[in-house]
Amino acid sequence: MPQAMILAAGRGERLRPFTDQRPKPLLPVRGKPLIEWQIEGLVRAGFDEIVVNGAWLAEPLESFLAQGQRWGITLHWSRENQALGTAGGVVQALPFLTDPIFAVVSADIHTTYAYELLRVRLERWRNSLEGEGVDQPPLAHLVLVEDERYPPDFSLDAKGRVTPPTDRAGTYGNIGLFRRSFFTSRERGENADLGALLRDAVSRHQVSGEWTVSPWINVGTLAEWQRAEKLFEGV
Repeated sequence: MPQAMILAAGRGERLRPFTDQRPKPLLPVRGKPLIEWQIEGLVRAGFDEIVVNGAWLAEPLESFLAQGQRWGITLHWSRENQALGTAGGVVQALPFLTDPIFAVVSADIHTTYAYELLRVRLERWRNSLEGEGVDQPPLAHLVLVEDERYPPDFSLDAKGRVTPPTDRAGTYGNIGLFRRSFFTSRERGENADLGALLRDAVSRHQVSGEWTVSPWINVGTLAEWQRAEKLFEGV
């Protein structure tokens, strides 16, 4: 039963006043809420158990998700009394994320990236963990996007390992695979930054990655919200 988590606890400050009465994941793009595009993509890829976290205006988001029956999946709701940061939100949801490897994506993005690629890699990692005398998979795998509109986070070396930014650098696309052990150094209820954990793991060569050329937008501002409508029109 492949598991995935959709991060949906952000306040959406730069999209106010639109997010004053509606949680950011429910903002519509091409006639559907942002988070619905993510759910459909994950379900299409074979992820049949999804965890969603919420903090700001959590009630309308939880009501919309309605336990996942409409998508034929098991859906868990992880409530945060206050936003705990990206990594803190995952740690809070770990009681539901029982698999040793799971996908994590952000509700804030809009993309045509094929989540089937994550599913294939997840199964390969799972086989490696269950095998004997074989190399263990890294702690995380990141999808990187090359787009000059966004500041660069990381690069890839010749072995596909994530490194600090070099000549060819890109943005972490808020799409990735993580081993459960990546998060177990933090306590539930603790505010934890994913970037700091990733940079530490990258420094120890424990993160792999891939480039994607799929259209990708981080819907964080009004301009990006409008761009998402235009870029994906007819896709």
